[in-house]
Order: sequence, then structure tokens, then C-alpha cells
Amino acid sequence: MKVKKFLSLEWDAIAGVMAAVAAIVLHLLHVVDETVILPIVLALMALLFINFMRHTRNNELTAEQVDHTAHAVSRIQNHLKPPEVVLVGPRHLRSSNEHFIRHMSGDTIWFNVCLSMYKPQPLFDALLRPAVDNPMVTSIQFILDESQKELWQQAILPKLAACGDSTKVREPRWCNLSKTVSFILADNQLSGGSEALLSFWGEPFMAQTTERDVPRFIFHVQRHSELLPHLVELAHGCKRAAQTQQSLM
Repeated sequence: MKVKKFLSLEWDAIAGVMAAVAAIVLHLLHVVDETVILPIVLALMALLFINFMRHTRNNELTAEQVDHTAHAVSRIQNHLKPPEVVLVGPRHLRSSNEHFIRHMSGDTIWFNVCLSMYKPQPLFDALLRPAVDNPMVTSIQFILDESQKELWQQAILPKLAACGDSTKVREPRWCNLSKTVSFILADNQLSGGSEALLSFWGEPFMAQTTERDVPRFIFHVQRHSELLPHLVELAHGCKRAAQTQQSLM
């Protein structure tokens, strides 16, 4: 390392400075006269010019390399497509969910979510209440399996009643949901389009405990994903089925 540093020194510039200092000292001591000093000065000027030209060329080469690298990176970025779905693991599960809910807007759909997640007050305050309190959210529509009716009446409704703007929470659409898919669908203020948090019941996406099913992995479906229209159609299909069932009763 020391050898590289030693060899990288500007020895031509150092030699020129030493020669200039020696010439000045000799002239002050009247050892040499102007006729000797003048060639030394000219030689130093030539040396300085050569050194300047060398550094200029090195700078030009560096600039060309930087420009070439920038174009290469730009070409790579142009060929890279943003992911349509992002997997969120246990360490970022809560923060991702909170971030999604905090920036959602418009009419939102909560399809086949596990209501037992919102039964403890701390989880309700962290995962559902921010959506109710979010002024950009105009409505919250749950589409739930009929097996969760009792839990809705006993555990969720009282907590919603204590929120400031619970009127935006519509009466759930009760269906016979045999599907294992679960998602929250909403417009996102940051991306300017619809996005979804998608999960699945059962292992390995959801950990089953004695009290409740706890999500372990979720998928953040981006606004340009081809999966979004299918989720929308799935929700609308279940809403139509629930309306038909209610009209027959």
C-alpha cells in the first residue's frame, strides 16, 4: 500500500519545484547568473505544460468513462420492469400494513379478512382505526364470511362505535366464502392508483394460534399489476351474490 502511494506521487512536479528552489538559492548566493536561470525557468514552464496536458487528458478519459457508465445504467434501468407484487415478511408486516392504510383513499374493500385480528384493542387501534379516522377514506366495505357475524357484532361493532367517523363503515356483505384469499383494496394517495394487500388463509401465509389466525406473509399488489382487475371482479361478484341472497330472504 505504501509502495503504491509512493509511486503515485507527482515526481516530475516535485523535481521541478526542487530545481526551481535550487536555482533561486544559487542565484541569491550569486553562484549563477541570469543566463543560467533563464533556461531553467523555460524548462520548468515546459514541464508544467506537459503535466497540465497529461492531467487534462486523464480528466477527459474519466469523463468519457463516467458518461459511458451513466448510459449503461440508464439502459439497464429502462429494461428493468418494476415488480407487480412485493412479498412482505413478518419483520415488515405491521409497518407495511400501517403505511398502506395511512395512505389509502376513496372507497375501500376489505375482502374475507380475519376479524379476530382486530379483536384486541391495540391491534384494532393499529390496523383498523387509522382507516376509519383517515379523512381521505370515503367508505369501508367489508365482504365477510357468515361465520364471522357473531364476532362482528360482539367485538368489532362496539370498537367502531367509539371511533369518530364510524358512519363510513358500511354494513358488511355476508357471503358463504369458501375461498382462501383475503385482501384490502383501495386507492393509494402516493401512487395515484388502486393497490391491494393480499394474503391467504392457512399455512404458510397465516399462522394459526388457539385464539386467532395471524398473518405471516402478505403481498403488496402494485397499481400496474394485472392481478388487480381479478381482485376487483372477485369482490364485485361476491357483493352481487350477497345482494341476491338478501333479496331472496
